[in-house]
Amino acid sequence: MPSESRMTQHLNPRSPWVISTHDLGKRPGTMRRVALTLPAPADLGVDMIGVPKDAEVELDLRFEAVMEGVLVSGTAQAPLAGECARCLDPLTSEIAVDLQELFFYSDEDASEDDSLLDGALLDLEPTFRDAVVLALPLSPVCRDDCTGLCVECGVKLAEAGDDHGHEKIDARWASLQGLVTENDNDQEK
Repeated sequence: MPSESRMTQHLNPRSPWVISTHDLGKRPGTMRRVALTLPAPADLGVDMIGVPKDAEVELDLRFEAVMEGVLVSGTAQAPLAGECARCLDPLTSEIAVDLQELFFYSDEDASEDDSLLDGALLDLEPTFRDAVVLALPLSPVCRDDCTGLCVECGVKLAEAGDDHGHEKIDARWASLQGLVTENDNDQEK
């Protein structure tokens, strides 16, 4: 039985990510190619990196009518912005993902997690969002050889040089450190 939310959901035809498939009809084998540039949706990313809101997303898509619905396949390219997980410097990059989704004509043929057409309209945003978030690096780095930050003082190790270091005292002996003074050392000689 279809869920109540799927029956009442209607797409906004003015949304840039909502595409009409009216010209395909319900004739299996009918196909069209589309190249689009759309604004990136908000909140598309993970903690350290993501696609900036309203950045240009380049889509090269193929819409094909099949027996069950409309098969959308193609690629998407978008800019990335974030910060390096090692040194926290800002970084920019690009991501390219493959998209493929079958949008069913009716919920009779679809399972609960499948995408549905709303009349002749389909919403590409969830498909794009899923593909991008799964492809994003969880720990992005500015360079493969980024040395990061010193865990003791937070200075960038790349700028600190090879001689950067900290005196390490065994915690078990740390309380004894204040008992010996230089004068005591001189008297022992």
